[in-house]
Amino acid sequence: MNIPRLRPNTANQFFLISGPCAIEGRDMAMKIAEEIVTMTDKLGIPFIFKGSYRKANRTKKDSFTGIGDEKALKILQEIGKTFNVPTITDIHETHEAALAAEYVDCLQIPAFLCRQTELLEAAAKTGKMVNIKKGQFMSGQSMGFAIEKVVDTNPEAVVMLTERGNSFGYSELVVDYRNIIAMQEFNVPIVMDCTHSLQQPNQTSGVTGGRPRLIETIARAAISIGTEGLFIETHPTPSTAKSDGANMLPLDQLQPLLQRLAALRETVNAFK
Repeated sequence: MNIPRLRPNTANQFFLISGPCAIEGRDMAMKIAEEIVTMTDKLGIPFIFKGSYRKANRTKKDSFTGIGDEKALKILQEIGKTFNVPTITDIHETHEAALAAEYVDCLQIPAFLCRQTELLEAAAKTGKMVNIKKGQFMSGQSMGFAIEKVVDTNPEAVVMLTERGNSFGYSELVVDYRNIIAMQEFNVPIVMDCTHSLQQPNQTSGVTGGRPRLIETIARAAISIGTEGLFIETHPTPSTAKSDGANMLPLDQLQPLLQRLAALRETVNAFK
């Protein structure tokens, strides 16, 4: 992948996209980044720091949306420079593409917006890598049209796709791993979102639920079929997180999980 500061994947490991759901403040974001950099460097796992500078898709009107766009984006920029790692954040409207591109290395298109032509085109025009999350209502095969919108706008654009499950009823998601196989045919990096695929949306409380105890299950299955990247949101204390705490992995559980997943990847590599 052509991403500035991404560590060379000399061990043929999966790459990791990880960080908090949202940037809640500088100290918290820097702490998470420092710990993940330490553990991924030790394991030889290329790492991209993720944090939403603004949360636009909230269930309730009074839910946390951010600490201020420029303030959060500057924190992402500082993390990239301090730890020499690439950064990624999501955008929701066309005018956000150019703004966010000044601070991060990769722009992420949220799943609900993966069909928004002008948003995809705006992201492509920045020249940054574009991560498109597959809609909860779409098949893997249909994501080829999203790629086309980016590449037709910028033939040099680098694109990756992220699987995050499909809606199953009103408040559950299910992962159909056939979608990953289908998206691999596009010859772009494929990522498994191990946390959002375990969300339980549309709860009557107005707060999204989740099943983080199944994160390892989702990740293991993804690695076993050759998925290139894993997306795992993490937080020191998910119960106090201001966004998506119900499906995030506690930070102190990330390193032992990565150690097990790295060992599994080595086994899978041996049978290729």
